[in-house]
Amino acid sequence: MRPVPYVALLCVSVSAMAEPISFDADLIGQPPTGWTCGATGRGSPKWTVEADPISPGKGKVLRQSGTATFPWCVKSDAQLTDGWVEVKFKPLAGREDQAGGVVWRWKDGDDYYVARANALENNVSLYYTERGSRRTLKYVDAPVAPGQWHTLRVDFAGTKIAVSLDGKRYIDSDDSHITGSGAVGVWTKADSVTAFADFAYGDARR
Repeated sequence: MRPVPYVALLCVSVSAMAEPISFDADLIGQPPTGWTCGATGRGSPKWTVEADPISPGKGKVLRQSGTATFPWCVKSDAQLTDGWVEVKFKPLAGREDQAGGVVWRWKDGDDYYVARANALENNVSLYYTERGSRRTLKYVDAPVAPGQWHTLRVDFAGTKIAVSLDGKRYIDSDDSHITGSGAVGVWTKADSVTAFADFAYGDARR
């Protein structure tokens, strides 16, 4: 039997939660229920649910408006080893960065994978964070317009990782630094003010 090509491998994921997560039931000005929020490094992240009638879901969004090294907010009861994670994000402001990202295989605030897109740099990048230190795996130029909604998605299976922005594949990587199951969530950097909506994830088909 011939081996399954890598691209095909990452396209056979099936959703364990096909419908995007809505923040409509959460209180405005508070972190969302069932999520754990914090930051890697120093600073004061501020994760709150806010009203946004023109968001993709036409309801509420999750917004990060504080300043910290790497703010993150994860759905800690979603433990995935292989699968996918996707979110819509809108870069709103930031002098140092205007970033939106997703994390997976999140063990704690110091150990996880992250992929992000940056409107100030117009690129997509892939990192792993280990013992609180972020390490770059790949950067790729990509258009990321500020003040507009974008869709960021990561498919991961074993050591294979694929990162897509707005439906286009930008990164294919092979890395084994973070293994086993972990939580999934969203991420920003520095002084980025970023809104998130339509968060979704799923397990890979066994």
